[in-house]
Amino acid sequence: MSDPRQLNDFVGKWSVSRIITPAVGPTAQFDGVAEWTVTKGGLAYEEKGAMTLAGQAPLHAERRYFWAEDLQVFFDDGRFFHQVPAIGGCAHHWCDPDTYQVTYDFSDWPVFAVHWRVLGPRKDYTAVTQYRRL
Repeated sequence: MSDPRQLNDFVGKWSVSRIITPAVGPTAQFDGVAEWTVTKGGLAYEEKGAMTLAGQAPLHAERRYFWAEDLQVFFDDGRFFHQVPAIGGCAHHWCDPDTYQVTYDFSDWPVFAVHWRVLGPRKDYTAVTQYRRL
């Protein structure tokens, strides 16, 4: 088991590499940079990079979240997303009608991985993201 993560452990820039594997269709690759910056009440998370699907030109992709002191993650619009387990492990998000299961692996800190399994009537994919501090 790794040491518990605290919010300030994430501050700074990280390389991001994500593989998205759908049950049907081509795999996608995202490569970019994520940055956690101090803001009122927690950290602002922003990632930017390129998303590539086999045989297609890369597309610019980005996302933003807010991370609270207790490692709760919120969407950019303020809705609750999920709670990051401080020692790593599982969490989930229900977005009717879809289920998002996530596992955080901090065992190789400061490299860490986030594994998503997403299931719903029109969704069926896994996404594995690896973060490395820059």
